Amino acid sequence: MVSCYCGSESSFKNCCQPYINKSQKAPTAEALMRSRYSAFATGSADYLIATTHPSKRKFHKKADILAWSKSNQWVKLEILVSTETTVTFKAYYLDAQLQAQIHFEHSTFVYENDSWYYVEGSY
Repeated sequence: MVSCYCGSESSFKNCCQPYINKSQKAPTAEALMRSRYSAFATGSADYLIATTHPSKRKFHKKADILAWSKSNQWVKLEILVSTETTVTFKAYYLDAQLQAQIHFEHSTFVYENDSWYYVEGSY
């Protein structure tokens, strides 16, 4: 069993993969955030674009997302606080020089048209 990148107790196949391959929709903002972390870990840039709110997509270029996703080794996700529409987390990774890094973010999500979308993050 391949554990899910998001740190859940489930396998990737039974956790984030169904969201990334669009066979299911993330039921909560936290589930979407976890699946987006897994998408970074697996280089699933199309999913990251698709789950970004349409009003914000112009600020996110697929090539840049894919480059950042692939240049890092994703180590661990830590959820600090989760509400209905926000998730505060730390994403641990090794950069291209194998230096340990921590990305801290307070993310905002919105539920529209039967789907959750990432709106923005503050650092």
